[in-house]
Amino acid sequence: MKRINTVIVGAAGRDFHNFNTLYRDNEQANVVAFTAAQIPDIAGRKYPASLAGKLYPKGIPIYEEKNLESIIREHDVEDVVFSYSDVSYNHVMHIGARVTAAGAHFRILSATKTMLKSRKPVISVCAVRTGSGKSQTSRKTAKLLQQMGFRVAAIRHPMPYGDLEKQKVQRFASLEDLKRHHCTIEEMEEYEPHIVNGIIIYAGVDYAAILEQAEKDADIIIWDGGNNDLPFYRPDLHIVVADPLRVGNELAYYPGEANLRLADVVIINKIDSATPDQINRLRSNIRSVNARARIIDAASPLKLEHADQIAGKTVLVIEDGPTLTHGEMSIGAGTVAAQKYGAAQLIDPRPYVTGEIKRTFETYPKIGVLLPAMGYSPKQIKDLEATINRVPADAVIIGTPIDLKRIVKIRKPAYRVTYELEEIGEPNLTTVLSEFAKNHKK
Repeated sequence: MKRINTVIVGAAGRDFHNFNTLYRDNEQANVVAFTAAQIPDIAGRKYPASLAGKLYPKGIPIYEEKNLESIIREHDVEDVVFSYSDVSYNHVMHIGARVTAAGAHFRILSATKTMLKSRKPVISVCAVRTGSGKSQTSRKTAKLLQQMGFRVAAIRHPMPYGDLEKQKVQRFASLEDLKRHHCTIEEMEEYEPHIVNGIIIYAGVDYAAILEQAEKDADIIIWDGGNNDLPFYRPDLHIVVADPLRVGNELAYYPGEANLRLADVVIINKIDSATPDQINRLRSNIRSVNARARIIDAASPLKLEHADQIAGKTVLVIEDGPTLTHGEMSIGAGTVAAQKYGAAQLIDPRPYVTGEIKRTFETYPKIGVLLPAMGYSPKQIKDLEATINRVPADAVIIGTPIDLKRIVKIRKPAYRVTYELEEIGEPNLTTVLSEFAKNHKK
């Protein structure tokens, strides 16, 4: 039987997982290429033969998504599989139109058929959009389980931006491991808070191999889902965070709505920042697609170090990179802190951007007066540092999940914002997880 020439459209994460679970040993399919979007410096590499398996002794090339039509024609491609997340339905179907016009079939894979089964209980923490509050929810979940006496390991949605062979399975138990694995700023933002809280966190490329190792460290595994993607593991409890500041997105972004439909628990975060109308509309939208999920109301109150130093000052606000770029947020924790503590003005960084940071603003022109903490490569980190120090602000407010001062040298006063999840009323995570623990005793 002739194998079906296939392209997997991705962003160095879900695409590799979909390949590993459904295509690696599938003799009916011939994956001729991956394409790359969202993340810089992914295209031009190969998915290595050591990970691709016996059917792909030369590995699989990764091309830029902009060349999709020519790839379809040159390789006589029959199937194109969409495999990345946090994108609008318009974006998904724009890709679909390109694919069908070029003569191929456009496919989206099943959520559940790409989930691996663990021998240990799995709690997944996902979201309907990037920037909803998934990270602090994951941290709170891990902390509560630890207090109940469980050994907890977190497995993070992939961020394989380096050597894919070396990143097959990554285990982070100390801050030194972040240096050893040459982590990007985005990776450190997600891994470091878990490590500081005494949680071993795994990530990488081959999530079957990762799971096998993580099961040795844990009584319960937390799937720490990023980029509003679906879980890679079949959850025994699926928690999804929704954002009232972007009400409507939960029914208009892929695969956020799928996450919402699958949820056992939905957390409406940012209650303290949203209006009653936004909250009520979000609650109605949740119930329109998921009548069985338990809904938890929550806030993520922020703390700013040396908050008394901000009043009347001009400030540069730095926010989490993905939240501002494909997450499309126009405000973050740093912005809220600047407003709350009386900053005189947010200085627009755009006249001062340089190098790869300048290209980020060209790709995402709606970022506005905020600076995304982009750091996917040493060059990008260097350009971020140069940009920060060129901006003529009195002070810098850092709204990223890690202390950016540890990564770049900031030559002006810089103050960090931190935030944690706080539930409001009942039910809350303690109630939900206590019930879960009773059903999954050690």
